[in-house]
Amino acid sequence: MTAIVGCYALKGGVGKTSAAVNLAWQSAQDGRRTLLWDLDPQAAASFLLQAKPKVKGGTRKLLQGTSEARDAVKSTPYPHLDVLPAEVMYSHADLDLDEMKKSDHRIERVLRSMRSDYDVVVVDCPPGPSLLSANIVHAADLLVVPIVPSPLSLRTLDQVTDFVASAGASTRVMAFLSMFDQRRALHRLVLGLVADRYGDVARTVVPSSATVERMGQRRAPLGAWAGHTAAAAAYRSLWEEVSARLPGAVMPTG
Repeated sequence: MTAIVGCYALKGGVGKTSAAVNLAWQSAQDGRRTLLWDLDPQAAASFLLQAKPKVKGGTRKLLQGTSEARDAVKSTPYPHLDVLPAEVMYSHADLDLDEMKKSDHRIERVLRSMRSDYDVVVVDCPPGPSLLSANIVHAADLLVVPIVPSPLSLRTLDQVTDFVASAGASTRVMAFLSMFDQRRALHRLVLGLVADRYGDVARTVVPSSATVERMGQRRAPLGAWAGHTAAAAAYRSLWEEVSARLPGAVMPTG
């Protein structure tokens, strides 16, 4: 059974896409047939995986069910890892979804058509609450939420859990601290506060790192070129925590 992981954040710039790309790469490294579906209109995940940000027939037809997702999937330079690229600046998905029947389950319907092709699908969600994000919440087995270590982090997590509840979904939410600097007392304080308040916070923290920022220059996941770094080790550890929370302890089939 295909496991669906959504990488979601209320705003951009918190490490959402970096997490999506690196988690998908780690999944593929384990031998799992993995798809990264880029649904962020900025198409950063498509760029990092060297995929042309264009969907055959357009994302609207994909959501309508009038075009096949398989026809839009692109291979990547990495074994077992494919990408369904974003359509750049496709910002009117909510308007399109609102006109469709069963508008809150369109993502789930697309993914159902590819369940025999992949063991794991990682979705890079658009930031913020939206009908498209609610679609992803309904489809996902696990929502992975990066939060930066600031006093507003607790409010951010409250908003995410409220959004999941308002979408009528029972999707599990796992938060993790992103851009963490162990030297800063405030960051250490927030880590403790988040862990005390929420039951499902990853033990792994992803450090603030110039190496992560250079992913855009390299156009590659960290493990492919900087596997010796602390940031790459953090994403490996985070993937272990993510995979342990997926249904049926997803096993590679390839």
